[in-house]
Amino acid sequence: MAIQSVEEMVAKIFATRRITRADQSVLMAMFSGNNISANDKMLINQIYDALNQGRLRVVE
Repeated sequence: MAIQSVEEMVAKIFATRRITRADQSVLMAMFSGNNISANDKMLINQIYDALNQGRLRVVE
């Protein structure tokens, strides 16, 4: 499996309106690390905002 950039991952999630548990785990690990840009943090926050608003569905 190829490693995706945060931008690619976020685009895929919003295009499908679905986030897998694996995607969620990767994003959580990235967000908790100190090696991502402010833009990547903003994109990850958009995912969690959409989850909280019910605009995305978590799938297995």
